[in-house]
Amino acid sequence: MQTKEEKKKIGITFKKYESKWFVEVLRKAELLEYSNVSGCYIFKPRLYFMWETIQNFFNEELKKEGVESAYFPLLIPETLLKKEKAHIHGFEPEVAWVTRAGNKELKEKLAIRPTSETIIYSVYAKWIRSWRDLPLRLNQWCNIVRWEFKNPIPLLRSREFLWQEGHSCFASKEEAEKEIERIIEIYEKVYEEILAVPVIKGWKTEKEKFPGAIKTLTLEIFLPSGKAIQGCTAHNLGQNFSKAFEIKFRDREEKENYVWQTSWGLSTRSIGIAIMMHSDDKGLVVSPKIANPQIVIIPIFGSKEKEKVLKEAEKIKDKLKEFRVELDKREYTPGYKFHDWELKGAPLRIEIGPKDIKNRQVVIVRRDSGKKEEVKVKEINKKIKEILDDIHKSLYKKAKEFVEKNTVNVENFQELIEKIKEKKLIKTEWCGKEKCEDTIKNKTKAKIICIFSEKINGRCVCCNENASYAVYVARSY
Repeated sequence: MQTKEEKKKIGITFKKYESKWFVEVLRKAELLEYSNVSGCYIFKPRLYFMWETIQNFFNEELKKEGVESAYFPLLIPETLLKKEKAHIHGFEPEVAWVTRAGNKELKEKLAIRPTSETIIYSVYAKWIRSWRDLPLRLNQWCNIVRWEFKNPIPLLRSREFLWQEGHSCFASKEEAEKEIERIIEIYEKVYEEILAVPVIKGWKTEKEKFPGAIKTLTLEIFLPSGKAIQGCTAHNLGQNFSKAFEIKFRDREEKENYVWQTSWGLSTRSIGIAIMMHSDDKGLVVSPKIANPQIVIIPIFGSKEKEKVLKEAEKIKDKLKEFRVELDKREYTPGYKFHDWELKGAPLRIEIGPKDIKNRQVVIVRRDSGKKEEVKVKEINKKIKEILDDIHKSLYKKAKEFVEKNTVNVENFQELIEKIKEKKLIKTEWCGKEKCEDTIKNKTKAKIICIFSEKINGRCVCCNENASYAVYVARSY
């Protein structure tokens, strides 16, 4: 029998959104481990499974769109990285450089990929010659290094992370704009259909947009901590990079033009967002879509019934082959196993003991709500599918209701200050001037996370002049 102190050490010791809660969930749920390099982390199998699930879903969506996969080098020569001035200005503080190979100094510094626009577009300039070569639409899955100087947070703000980055070239601005709109729709599906996370759609201000882009679309997520976080982005790069890298094509009239480009990315931050959204004081909570296992079977027996109960538990496991199932045969008490799998976030727990066998039933327990239900063995497959689907829907609904309940409309600056202190998501109006954007950030510790409408009839929350945009404001990670 465990003491209260022993249980405390095994379980989560911080309340949700206390400073160390998130990291404790990741480590005690056995998802992640620290490496010897600050800001670089080890993904354990169940965490990497979540990323593979997102990869598989996203790849299928891209295939429907006709986007192909490719891979480009990790190391980028300094001359390439500096070809687009706004781009390098935005990333230079975060770039990690390779300057030596063995004992020899390199003739040219090599950047460790902070993003791949420059290395990819130097090649696109060779591949594209005619309108017949367009559109060119490629996606790659890779790792990224950005040497963040702030305190790194696993998954959310790390120095090395995994992502996909798509890069497309078109003959017209309209095609490029259509591309980023479609990609944002696919990202929305990833968040809602795989991670059970509601999103806020919009576009970034001039100050916040991607370096070198003419427009950045974004999905933002408002978390129960009262802070927003950027979930993914899609950029219309216009012709800024094509002019820098001489990516030209001859149109049907044999006139030479620069291509219009887009880039777009979704990273492992998406998993961190889902974990922060749904998990609780007991440990990990995630959608069954990304959980592995989805179901854990825990046999309950005395020494005399052990063989019989384990035999029936194996039968249940075999019956549930369409799901990801684990039978926990470890030599621990049932109570310990219940607690352990709560911590690890198994969406469903199946309990089976001698009385259940006699009644030809099992007891099913939901991780999200703790609800228990007796289910006949003959109905178990159908019932479990229904429950797993309902867990995903319930997680999404709960998160959506939180966002709606905590979204407020604000018309003046004093009210803005008050609502930010109350950790609300704010809808308000803005004139579009950088001075007011800076004032909001400096005086409230919040920022304009995205614009969601333009050409409105209202007054700027900051200067009270005519507003140009409707925006969301919140504190952010």
